Amino acid sequence: MAEEEDDVRAPYDPMPHGPAEVGVGPWEGPWPEGAQYDARLLAEGDRRNVVDRYRYWTLEAIVADLDTRRHSFHVAIENWQHDFNIGTIVRSANAFLAREVHIVGNRRWNRRGAMVTDRYQHVRHHPTVADLHAYLQEYDAAGVPLLGIDNLPGSAHLETMAVPRRVCFLFGQEGPGLSAAAREACDGTFSIAQFGSTRSINASAAAAIAMHAWVRTHADLSDESAWRG
Repeated sequence: MAEEEDDVRAPYDPMPHGPAEVGVGPWEGPWPEGAQYDARLLAEGDRRNVVDRYRYWTLEAIVADLDTRRHSFHVAIENWQHDFNIGTIVRSANAFLAREVHIVGNRRWNRRGAMVTDRYQHVRHHPTVADLHAYLQEYDAAGVPLLGIDNLPGSAHLETMAVPRRVCFLFGQEGPGLSAAAREACDGTFSIAQFGSTRSINASAAAAIAMHAWVRTHADLSDESAWRG
């Protein structure tokens, strides 16, 4: 029963201090023309957690449009403990428009924190980190480096390192961090500077910081598709 409950998807973000409903109601006036539009959404309204650019669009049309703009970084998460943070990391990967999301380990993962954003991402499963590494090496002629995030001795400082344009960020489980097999498979590891008493920060927070570091370095912020809310 617990596993079934974990797979329940929230229809949209809770907004306790905002409007009672998100999105828009039925389309008023003549319907727009175009293959991207969903007749049911036009008739009933679109309450999904999507930006205005994609209101009333079909899921397939949204994914196709995102595919034309995806960034060159990948995100991978080890999945050994059905960690809630996995879904939250997937949600951030969607927000920063990752090329692909990779689940390593157990095929079933906790989708609750993803808030349905996994439907708009290309999510791949790999039984082991070695399988992920092999996939990335064969992704294209140049391959994709695998960089883990963990506060390990010898890790590079994220704050001062040159974030590669082509990279796959690998994140471990909350608590134990990267597994021994993951550390062995990584082409390098980096850490996020901390100054307080805690030994580590939340895994999903660390993932968001790493992805945003890539955005600050490589994303085209002048493009109108950079959504600011």
